[in-house]
Amino acid sequence: MSEIPELEYDEKKGSFYITINDKIEAKMTFVFAGKNKIIIDHTEVNPGNNGKGYGKKLVEKAVEFAREKGISILPLCPFVKSVFDKTPEFRDVL
Repeated sequence: MSEIPELEYDEKKGSFYITINDKIEAKMTFVFAGKNKIIIDHTEVNPGNNGKGYGKKLVEKAVEFAREKGISILPLCPFVKSVFDKTPEFRDVL
């Protein structure tokens, strides 16, 4: 059992996700807006996983990805926007 977010993407879109027992339990999707920005448009955590911090782990992974690639994030997803609002140390990738 691993709660470590994974990443899958191509040149147009991608997702961060958490798989437990071979089932995706949390997923956050994004699209590329040019070469220097991703737009996070949706986050979903399966029922029964609320309060486990999966959503925030996905956002942390997205911030790590953005920093590594030197890109910015546009958080259109309301959940992701709320995490950025509450976490000043992530704002360098906005």
